[in-house]
Amino acid sequence: MKPLAAGLLSFLLLSVAGAQVPESGRLQELRFSAEEVDARMEDRYIDRTVDLAAAGQLDEDRALLARLQRIADRLVRAAVELKPETAQWQWEVHTTSDAEVDALCMAGGKILVGSAFVRRLALNDGELATLLAHEVAHAVAEHHRETFSEAMLLNRLPPAPLEVVMARLDSDLSLQIRLSTLSSMQESEADQLGMVLAHRAGWRAADMVSFYRKLATAGQAALLSGAYPAAASRLSMAMGMARLFGD
Repeated sequence: MKPLAAGLLSFLLLSVAGAQVPESGRLQELRFSAEEVDARMEDRYIDRTVDLAAAGQLDEDRALLARLQRIADRLVRAAVELKPETAQWQWEVHTTSDAEVDALCMAGGKILVGSAFVRRLALNDGELATLLAHEVAHAVAEHHRETFSEAMLLNRLPPAPLEVVMARLDSDLSLQIRLSTLSSMQESEADQLGMVLAHRAGWRAADMVSFYRKLATAGQAALLSGAYPAAASRLSMAMGMARLFGD
């Protein structure tokens, strides 16, 4: 292939998929397709749940699983109203007794919630909905897709396949540090968008505030992963959002 043609092909392959985060309208550079990211993250989710099942740590708390499924159904309906393409996702919910898991939602709607975390904070349904809505918001805002795209751009190397970028992100501490500002912003965004989703799903703002108050009381150690803002700052945000909702 001639150099000019090769350069044009690279440009076309790397053309930015313009996107905006629902509600906030924040612009994102998304260099990988949603379908590719969703498929890769589904593979990771399957590997994680298979390992947990083999260890006897998957879905032991059937009552919590039933609660989560009821709550997730309402949040998914709210997500679909906000972002219609999420109706095509294969949403899935599981629980685990693994103490290292608080909660997560991978691209494509794959949810995992730690039962120990829920018990430690003694979450009622509205508070649990707030936790779940935060995780659903990460998926709705396509934060995994954005992170992988930014990781590729930061390497300043020829474009790498998604699996290579994911492997680098898993193992390269310097790359993780360079993406920490983005991670922190995404956590704040998920807090706010999550409250919007929970509100649209019919949950009380008082329960949302109560959830963030419990986090602040429990301290930052209650959260096992993620570049979260300070707990007091998250509580202040929740109180401000509740006033906007007028509940």
